[in-house]
Amino acid sequence: MGNINPAFIQSIEHRPKLDFVVGDGIPLIDLSPLINSSEGLSNPKAIEGLIRQVGDACEKWGFFQVIDHGVPLESRRKIEKVQREFFLNPLEEKLKVRRDLVNPLGYYDMEHTKNVRDWKEVFDFTIKEPTVIPASHEPGDYEVKHLTNQWPDHPSILREICQEYAGEMEKLAFKLLGLMSLSLGLPADRFNDFFKDQTSLIRLNHYPPCPSPDLALGVGRHKDGGALTILAQDDVGGLEVKRKSDGEWVRVWSNEKYMSVEHRVAVNSERERFSVPYFFNPGHYVIVKPIEELTTEQDPPKYKEYNWGKFFAHRRFTNLKRLDVKNVQVSDFRISE
Repeated sequence: MGNINPAFIQSIEHRPKLDFVVGDGIPLIDLSPLINSSEGLSNPKAIEGLIRQVGDACEKWGFFQVIDHGVPLESRRKIEKVQREFFLNPLEEKLKVRRDLVNPLGYYDMEHTKNVRDWKEVFDFTIKEPTVIPASHEPGDYEVKHLTNQWPDHPSILREICQEYAGEMEKLAFKLLGLMSLSLGLPADRFNDFFKDQTSLIRLNHYPPCPSPDLALGVGRHKDGGALTILAQDDVGGLEVKRKSDGEWVRVWSNEKYMSVEHRVAVNSERERFSVPYFFNPGHYVIVKPIEELTTEQDPPKYKEYNWGKFFAHRRFTNLKRLDVKNVQVSDFRISE
């Protein structure tokens, strides 16, 4: 079974193909019409083509790539540099900022996806500090706790660079959220209030070389539960999305109108890989449900409402350890027909 711990080994039907399919046709969207406009999102007619592109990509793929997005290249270079420096630290140094059941922020190297261990190590930090979340995922527990980021001693500049990058990504996230809202026929700021007390976070990912890339995954198949994920990855690549048209895994270099795409991360036997996802999440008190403007008597809500904070707390808890039950999914709230 290869030279790896069995905890990393995917079941046969979920193992990656080393002769992967290159993602021809994955939407590539140029955001320059918005970024270079003095009116921004306030004049939808001026960016009609861009709005249409975003809507088509969300509906058909649940995923798209962006260029000319306005995030300074220097900001990206700096976070990639300190990210590498952090993961080069001796394990005992990284463990000083290890996350646990009390504080789910910081370093971790034993995360599970669908109860199979991921071939990666990560460092998580929130955008807002402190970030307020439920004290537990239990329905009857109404206590909240305040999360504070854990920053390592080395590299000493990590905190400053991460916070600078977070500010750039937050601006991009609100632009994309506005485009998605407009593509649904809603005002650009229709969803903004849900993010006043956002629980957004950024993750620094490191995927070491894997001796058996045909057996393990950097991250197993899953769908992100938040509003929007923006991923920056290096030239090694590895992100694969499940094409809606035929279910094929493709390598990438609402009321069910826009569905999150299932995705996973393949690993490489020779080269390490780095990526930086930004998870754009609402406030812990937000009730997630099909938006009223997109439901009718003929097209009623397809999902039961749920509290984002409880959902988020449950996902964070189950990522820490292997459980006898599966991780909670958005699909668990779908109303049976």
